[in-house]
Amino acid sequence: EGSERLADLIAAPLGLDPSAITLGSDIETAYRDLFAPGEGYVVYAGTGSVAAYIDAAGTLHRAGGRGVTLDDGGGGFWIAREALRHVWRGEDERPGSWQDSPMAKALFERIGGTDWSFTRQYVYGGDRGDIGRLALAVAESADRDPVARRILEDAGRELARLGRAMIQRYGAKPVTLSGRASTLHPLIAETTRASLPGECPFALRPCHGHHAAARLALAAATA
Repeated sequence: EGSERLADLIAAPLGLDPSAITLGSDIETAYRDLFAPGEGYVVYAGTGSVAAYIDAAGTLHRAGGRGVTLDDGGGGFWIAREALRHVWRGEDERPGSWQDSPMAKALFERIGGTDWSFTRQYVYGGDRGDIGRLALAVAESADRDPVARRILEDAGRELARLGRAMIQRYGAKPVTLSGRASTLHPLIAETTRASLPGECPFALRPCHGHHAAARLALAAATA
């Protein structure tokens, strides 16, 4: 029923019959931009994280993508949460320790202050996208802060876990890592590659899902 309403909302301003509207997921269009069906696996890291595989029959298979409350390891939200957790646990044990951490300084600069009230308002008063953008501060400080480096390496291992899940289920195939969070720092892709089976080709590539959506629409219109 929800899909029907969405199709109606899209079709009406375009003067189309709702039956002319095809709805799909963003990860499906991302996959079709990077691979042909059956060709390989996509691991996508944005605010969250998910892996996708479309088999030769056109069926979409997923791993991860459970949302930031449950998991989404390696995504921007996860990176930011790990960083904030480390900083505030440090403050529990040694108040003022943030002053020795380039990562904490970068985080607090984006949040707007060093007092817990600023972090509380930013985290619980904002949305997950706002929190995910704090991953930029982690990446910016990685060359000066060993904790930031470790978090980014852990993010790469989390993303590789999604790729290995697909390999375990459907066999060895090329793995492509994509999404903005995957390019925050070279450590993420380097650690992802190192954590995948050596026989599986690996690439870091940008995704243009809107191109794939346009190709799908053209194919449907000319069929």
